[in-house]
Amino acid sequence: MAVRPHAANPWRLHRNVLIYVAILIGLMGAMAWAERWGLSRNLIGPIFLFSTVMIYALIGISSRTTDEDEYYVAGRRIPAMYNGMATAADWMSAASFISLAGALYLQGFSGSGQQPGGLAYVMGWTGGFCLVALLIAPQLRAMKLYTLPDYFDQRYGGRWPRIIAALASVLCSFTYVVAQIYGIGLIASRLTGVQFEIGILLGLGGVLLCSFLGGMRAITWTQVAQYIMLLLAFMIPVSWLAYKQLGSPLAPLVYGQQLAQIEAIEKKLINDPGEIEVRQEFARRAQVYEARLTNIEGAMVSLRQELEEKIRVLKAQSADYAAIAQARRELLAVPRDAAAAREQWTRAMLENRERAKPLGGMPPHAQAFAGNPQGSPEEVKLFGESRLNFLALVFCLMVGTAGLPHLLTRFYTVPSVAQARSSVAWSLFFIGLLYLSVPALAVLVKFEVMNNLVGSSFEDLPSWMAQWARLDSALLEFSDVNGDRVLQLGELKLGADMIMLATPEMGGMPFVVSGLVAAGGLAAALSTADGLLLTISNALVHDIGPGRERKPKSAEGRVILSKFALLAVAMLAAVVAAFKPAEILALVSTSFSLAAAAFFPGMVLGMVWRKVHRPAVVAGMLAGLGVTLYYMVVNAPGFRHFWGLDPSAGLWFGIQPLSAGVFGVPTGFGVMLLLTLLLPARWVSPRQPLPAPAGGQKAATGASDFKL
Repeated sequence: MAVRPHAANPWRLHRNVLIYVAILIGLMGAMAWAERWGLSRNLIGPIFLFSTVMIYALIGISSRTTDEDEYYVAGRRIPAMYNGMATAADWMSAASFISLAGALYLQGFSGSGQQPGGLAYVMGWTGGFCLVALLIAPQLRAMKLYTLPDYFDQRYGGRWPRIIAALASVLCSFTYVVAQIYGIGLIASRLTGVQFEIGILLGLGGVLLCSFLGGMRAITWTQVAQYIMLLLAFMIPVSWLAYKQLGSPLAPLVYGQQLAQIEAIEKKLINDPGEIEVRQEFARRAQVYEARLTNIEGAMVSLRQELEEKIRVLKAQSADYAAIAQARRELLAVPRDAAAAREQWTRAMLENRERAKPLGGMPPHAQAFAGNPQGSPEEVKLFGESRLNFLALVFCLMVGTAGLPHLLTRFYTVPSVAQARSSVAWSLFFIGLLYLSVPALAVLVKFEVMNNLVGSSFEDLPSWMAQWARLDSALLEFSDVNGDRVLQLGELKLGADMIMLATPEMGGMPFVVSGLVAAGGLAAALSTADGLLLTISNALVHDIGPGRERKPKSAEGRVILSKFALLAVAMLAAVVAAFKPAEILALVSTSFSLAAAAFFPGMVLGMVWRKVHRPAVVAGMLAGLGVTLYYMVVNAPGFRHFWGLDPSAGLWFGIQPLSAGVFGVPTGFGVMLLLTLLLPARWVSPRQPLPAPAGGQKAATGASDFKL
């Protein structure tokens, strides 16, 4: 499916895509036949992943290039429909494919005072493309640039706008790519059985094969292939569940019927005696941890003595080895110092308090917002915070979409401004195909769990639950809290990052569908990681790098330097992802707030107001980004714990730190407007035309030449 510069025939492209679809369908059919005839599940997953990655690698290798235009912007010859498909794949990151349905499952439509609700992601990300179509994409394509920092260089001139934009590109893209590589490691380790860290390295090889040799040209055509894969991988299980439960495969049109069923089950579970016992036990555990926190040193000594005595008694009774081993693990888990004990027990106390709430801490699925505007003062406050966090996150995701560097670079690859507009429309269409099904999947999975899994005997639980629990207890955890040997909803804790990947197993589908879903999740993570790594390497080499006089003189030399920068960044991101810094959705949301604060004010004002000048933009970018970073850092749990601060005392209006861009964007706009209006005109000399960069770019006019 690689396209040579002379191969712009649309029929040839359509033929290649159809051949690829036929190969995928043939692969799925072969794996289904092999499973039916007894091929081990331990082989189906690795074969599926290896086959699809090799297809992407062949596309990437056949698209190799050292031409600067081809490497950075795919020769500006990608048709609008295929660029829209590639943009959708770039957009459908691990957060969208793996975590979004999980967020809707756990948070419902409303979320809570701390979580804004999964629907905010669907609305914010989709709405952001309207801003891209109306304000951003056509203007950027008309300037014939390579990177987003190129825009700040051409519009405002000088070093600092470009350098600040490049550093912000690296910051938000690196945060984003760590989430993708984490998702790659999660999928590879689950399907192949290798350790998480080894899974990251295996997936990283696939990323580099897709992007290292061919840059944007290779990435574009692998992303087209990856979009088709993730579309099939998402639509098949959600349609299967809809047909199983409701008799129709059209999930977005029929899933509303299950909302009424879920509401009835939720009411039943809230008043169920077994569920009440579980909630009481979690409340008791929370009180135990709270009591320990009143005298940490004494509690540590007492706990060690208690566990040592327990081990002695078990040994004296010749107890089962598993019971003794469990007691030893508990003894080893006792914190070694007071600081570690405070952190661990505080986290455990809050987690048990959350699980002591009805429905295991989940809000009712169809509730509009948490709390009650007509209830007690606490409920009114919770309602206000829930609604405010919802709107703040929608705003950050919309504006962040319009400022995300790796996404905007995609619109440099089309032949014309008109094609850029068409490309955005195609992107919305291809994204909508999946996003309309995400809420449906969350509802159908929740019904499957509440109706079929909850209430099962622990002896009859499916084997996939133990497999996911062994992989990572943060993804799935279950235990018989009240001792009745029946699984209650409160005894089951699911992580957002496993809901989609485990959907085929929850729905009783053939294992080949699990392999397909994993391959789709891998495609989503790979497609986004490719574009992000290219954005970071371009920012380091093309936008920051050595001075123009010290850069390689030939286009081929600059491309080779970008390739090695891409390799170095990929390895660093893999190291960070191995530490599992946060959930995928939280990392991605953070990058959107950073992109919104850093880029959106300067881009929009530069496009609509000729008077805005360099010193105003430099100050505004630094102020907006600084406010956003400050709010995120001072409200990070680790920071507040280290300084002994109240976890929620630093919030402004109750807004969570992942929506910090809601403060950074207005700050950036305000500083830029104020300095543009107040800075005396005599301080701002007319801007001198810049020398045209390599690639024939034209210098923009109308900006100042204030020296910073």
